Amino acid sequence: MKNKTIAAWITFVGGPLGLHRFYLFGLNDTLGWLLPIPTALGLYGIERVQENGLDDMASWWLIPLLGFTIAACALNAIVYALKTPEVWNSQFNPQAQAQDPAGQTHWGTIGAIVVSLLIGATVLMSSIVFSFERYFEYQIEEAQKISQ
Repeated sequence: MKNKTIAAWITFVGGPLGLHRFYLFGLNDTLGWLLPIPTALGLYGIERVQENGLDDMASWWLIPLLGFTIAACALNAIVYALKTPEVWNSQFNPQAQAQDPAGQTHWGTIGAIVVSLLIGATVLMSSIVFSFERYFEYQIEEAQKISQ
């Protein structure tokens, strides 16, 4: 039996590593094995910033990958948590009754929604701001070079 509350929390906490996909779809899930790639690339971007500073262009592209992956997993956690018991059980527990407790919403499920919304929106906006800020600073620097 796949529990909706557990799935929502695993998706939020371990989603960037694909853990929720393995919980829900098994170890043969391709997306579960692919999700750690953008996460690792984003972490590599953070490492590049620490080594090379904020002027490292590659980090401008790599860091938002981590942010977008975290935000997408937070959104996925919200979607899982908001599924009705009937839809949840028909999709992930087909052998169970429509109102089986595994698909019910509890306070833990609501907590997963709230935390996912708060952290996911913050990470998404931060990733967008970081990308655009670095891009526009680069454009200003290039314009200054041209004008001199």
